[in-house]
Amino acid sequence: MQFITATISKPGGRKQNQDYCHYSMKDHAFCWALADGLGGHRGGEIASRLATDKILGSFETNPEISSSALKKHLETAQAAIIKCQEEEPMLFSMRTTIVVLIADLQSAMWAHIGDSRLYLFRSGRIIFQTKDHSIPQAMADAGDITPEEIRLHEDRNRLLRALGKEGDLRPVIQKEPCPLQDGDKFLLCTDGFWEYVTETEMEVDLAKSNNPYDWLEKMELRIQERAKKGHDNYSAIAVFAE
Repeated sequence: MQFITATISKPGGRKQNQDYCHYSMKDHAFCWALADGLGGHRGGEIASRLATDKILGSFETNPEISSSALKKHLETAQAAIIKCQEEEPMLFSMRTTIVVLIADLQSAMWAHIGDSRLYLFRSGRIIFQTKDHSIPQAMADAGDITPEEIRLHEDRNRLLRALGKEGDLRPVIQKEPCPLQDGDKFLLCTDGFWEYVTETEMEVDLAKSNNPYDWLEKMELRIQERAKKGHDNYSAIAVFAE
């Protein structure tokens, strides 16, 4: 088995791109990280890049596929952001979402904070997706709205958790490694991406794609066709296990 990775990160209708994504390999293990920064005066851009870089650096120090390793990676990113806030008062409000995937050639684990998502596709279908830490997700969980209504809800950008908040970090971390199967696919993406591409459309475009580059290209076309003027940054990482 090998991993084929494609990434995309665009400013969308904004002047600045506060998303950031990257990935790394160490000792036959891999780590992919994607973040959506929040906060004015370049704060979001700094937070997303800092979180991603610190997580990848922590992974390279300890490439173990475990929940404890994932927790350590996130704690390292949180500490770096808090330190930066303390040293640069103008950045005190910066925050970022984060979604992280780690894997070797047998299994995978993931973790997230905020509303950047991870999807796992098997045999062309979504068999798992993360739940957002947002007001609309909480409303959907309570049965007040449907999961599909999260995309267009007026409070969609109101997050309940993010890196950079003081206090309890409260990430959601996969408890046990997920055994990988040949042909598994992962999609990590920010809300500026999944807002315009439904889960059904992700599956349809995947069925028409021979590689992760084609897949991202097809989904980006949907964003470009639908996005309103001034729309959010959008970023995604597509990973094929073959």
